[in-house]
Amino acid sequence: MQMPNHLINEKSPYLQQHAYNPVNWYPWGEEAFEKAESEDKPIFLSVGYSTCHWCHVLAKESFEDKEVADYLNEHYISIKVDREERPDIDSVYMKVCQMMTGQGGWPLSIFMTPDKIPFYAGTYFPRESKYGMPGMMDVLTQLYQKYKQDPDHINEVTKSVTDALEKTVSEKSEHRLTKEITDEVFKQLGNRFDFTHGGFGSAPKFPAPQNLLYLLRYYHFTGKNAALKMVEKTLQSMASGGIYDHIGFGFARYSTDEKWLVPHFEKMLYDNALLLIAYTECYQVTQNPFYRKISEQIIEFIMREMRNSKGAFYSAIDADSEGVEGKYYVWEFTEVMNILGTEAGDLFTDAYDITPEGNFEGKNVPNVINTSLDELALKHNLSTEQLEQSLEDSRLKLLRSREQRVYPHVDDKVLTSWNAMMIAAMAKAGKAFKTDVFTETADKAAQFIEHNLIRDGRIKARYRDGEVKFNGYLDDYAFLTWAYIELYEATFSPDYLKKAKNTADAMLNLFWDEEQGGFFFNGDDSEQLISREKELYDGALPSGNSVTANCLVRLGHLTGDTDYLGKLEEMYHAFYEDVKSAAAASTHFIQSLLLTENQSKEVVVLGEENSLTNRLQKEFTPDIALLVHENPKALGDAAPFAAEYPKIDNTVSIYVCENFACHHPTTDISKAWELIRSKQL
Repeated sequence: MQMPNHLINEKSPYLQQHAYNPVNWYPWGEEAFEKAESEDKPIFLSVGYSTCHWCHVLAKESFEDKEVADYLNEHYISIKVDREERPDIDSVYMKVCQMMTGQGGWPLSIFMTPDKIPFYAGTYFPRESKYGMPGMMDVLTQLYQKYKQDPDHINEVTKSVTDALEKTVSEKSEHRLTKEITDEVFKQLGNRFDFTHGGFGSAPKFPAPQNLLYLLRYYHFTGKNAALKMVEKTLQSMASGGIYDHIGFGFARYSTDEKWLVPHFEKMLYDNALLLIAYTECYQVTQNPFYRKISEQIIEFIMREMRNSKGAFYSAIDADSEGVEGKYYVWEFTEVMNILGTEAGDLFTDAYDITPEGNFEGKNVPNVINTSLDELALKHNLSTEQLEQSLEDSRLKLLRSREQRVYPHVDDKVLTSWNAMMIAAMAKAGKAFKTDVFTETADKAAQFIEHNLIRDGRIKARYRDGEVKFNGYLDDYAFLTWAYIELYEATFSPDYLKKAKNTADAMLNLFWDEEQGGFFFNGDDSEQLISREKELYDGALPSGNSVTANCLVRLGHLTGDTDYLGKLEEMYHAFYEDVKSAAAASTHFIQSLLLTENQSKEVVVLGEENSLTNRLQKEFTPDIALLVHENPKALGDAAPFAAEYPKIDNTVSIYVCENFACHHPTTDISKAWELIRSKQL
């Protein structure tokens, strides 16, 4: 049996996957760098994650290959990094890869000197040269020769990398972002929108939920129907396509085609969290029960397959099962017919595009892209209710059958940032649908973080198998602040608002750039890498600065502390040049401009008044900061501006304010609603 390498004691599922490679992998740390320095060897840094399909392919082709391993072991010091545990390392070296090659992705392959400066970068390299790409052995041998025989060239490249990284540091502008940029983002999204299939751009097509969250707010503030239509077209098309798991629910990572038909079958916690928010908010805007149904199905999937016994959420589910991508999820026509029988099978295969020929490599990805339930009911001489019941009965039979298959690998580590996103989503769903179990699920996950991922007041990034590791990054603080705000709005417990404030204040202390404004990705107390990143652009998930911007404006209005709004003003200067050059790459950040540049109100309800507060919770009200408590004094720590408001005649009293200047309070619910909905105070 192969002896383990230096990864054997690591808790990361990704590093564990490589612990028995013949490559003598090291985890990122001083031991590896000191060894490279003392032996004068270049470093091969490989960055990936446990549910990454092409990471598996690279491992099978090269890292399990004796010739490749022997060459690496003799000529390089090899380091493995889980990008989900160390997004700081990934961020720096991914930026270098994009600068050097014009593209990025995972697996990320970096060749660097013992002092951590890259001299070559790439992603996946096949074992042998093909697809117009150099083979792994060719890359390894040629780069090693260059490193040993032409040190001047290596020095030249590493200096240019260092210089280029320094130039990427954004400087505060004297100009400020203004409302006009919100219209520009709308226009740019419209130009990229696929009016046939929904979504943005062409294949491969990603859900990009932050674009949808932006458009919902843009519609709310401008009334432009095109913004809402883009959201609805996208959400309906995705839920019809194979990117949505029609048997077990939940969304896959992306679609390999423009129609949302064939997914990359991997399921990520953060995608499902952000899409849960998008479907929930679209329900709040439209009150269309379809969006509520999809929201509740996402939650059902998360509760069944991505949650541990203590209430925390797993990170991801692999695309591969038994070494084959999608094997767990696809169906043969005869298989479905055998499970369901002729009558139910005919109906289900007709509804879900399941044919003998298949729609994916001879197999079938269930979808309803071209299905009309009304036409199907007519064709099969059924009422709509009978049709829906039959399809649901069949789905449950197929789900039970599917559960007998070999389940894909689950990355069961608990990441603070991704858990916080799902907490925010669950709390929002609990609020919008008035479903306590969703809010309680969010609260239980928040308690898990508080009990397990905060050490001596410092938020940590990752928990697995009893081990807590890595100082939390900006994303951990930003997303947890967001989660606490959503929990407050779902429960009106002042404790959550205090926790949101405390987390935001700690974030300002650890990550704020006093010179240029904005937030660094790494805290002041964390390992300093070759570059200290400050991310604005949204990737698969919104950047920490984007989320923080929205938290600051919401906290400013909920707590009355205008210092939060002052920091946001600095961010509008700090990121002026970045946004001007690529506005639609930061839609989540521009959300905050919609909130600051349009009218907003603070509503303080003293006493129990369920009809008004329930209505505000169910509706989409991003422009309203709502504070509710029986006793105004209880708001003292969280929102001092509201603590001194008196109740009138010891009955329910409602204050409607704008920028902390308030109308006379009223005890008349209809009058309060009129004040809330009026455009001007």
